[in-house]
Amino acid sequence: MPLRIGYVREHFSSPLLHFAAVDEGKTFTLVECPSGTGQLISRLTNDEIDVAIALTDALISGIANGSKAYKLVGSFVSTPLNWAVISGKDAKFQAISDLEGTTIGISRPGSGSQTMSYVMALQQGWSTENLKFRVNNDIRGLINSVNDGSTSAFMWEWFTTKPFVDAGEVKFIGSVPTPWPSWLIAAHPTRAQAEEVRGFLQGLTKYIRVFDSPDSRETANVKFIETNFGYLAEDIKAWLKTVAYPEQCLEIPRKVVTDTLSVLEKAGVVKAPEGGFVVEDFVETKVAKLA
Repeated sequence: MPLRIGYVREHFSSPLLHFAAVDEGKTFTLVECPSGTGQLISRLTNDEIDVAIALTDALISGIANGSKAYKLVGSFVSTPLNWAVISGKDAKFQAISDLEGTTIGISRPGSGSQTMSYVMALQQGWSTENLKFRVNNDIRGLINSVNDGSTSAFMWEWFTTKPFVDAGEVKFIGSVPTPWPSWLIAAHPTRAQAEEVRGFLQGLTKYIRVFDSPDSRETANVKFIETNFGYLAEDIKAWLKTVAYPEQCLEIPRKVVTDTLSVLEKAGVVKAPEGGFVVEDFVETKVAKLA
């Protein structure tokens, strides 16, 4: 039975889409999760997918907070994610500092949009205990919420939301880059067979190397993203200057786990057990190598 790979259909996933087009469902099928990492984690928990390509912070915080539904098996994007802070087109909020004490829109509990709200609060010096959230499921729900006034702002990846800003639906009021590499890969520790997952990650590495090559970045990548996602060429080129992928998907730097946990603990998202966190508890070492 092919592996069920959960993913978010965004420009970051371009190497995965190239791989899927060639594989044609022989070894894996794609399961789109438009609501983001919270939905990916939910589907892992509910046996709806076997593998998830999801945001680093939410995956790590889930394990730190006791989830047994998955372990980390690989790396996907090695650069930070630039989270835009977005408010309504006519809203009074003009800067991140205006948001203190207001209700922030999130896609789902445990999502990157929620985790990064804690990081934003930490950077601003706000109490993370007083943050208020409203669940709005997906990008359309989030946009509606900032325009009807039920939330003050929400956080989403910059280039994904830029078309909505260009169309005048919402406005940017700031940004918060992640203090960690943005995407990791997780799998259910018992349902997903280690050799199958390893084979998938080896194949994905090959397509990442092609996508990440200088020639592809100059021509093929721009055309592919323009065709499949409808972004402006100038925005695609700007994003390609900021993004990097790992040399090997099957390696997870130990520092990624420890540094992410450190920030999440300061933000109040996770609490270390007595004696501290053990990195090996987060990684399926039958699949991935801790580098």
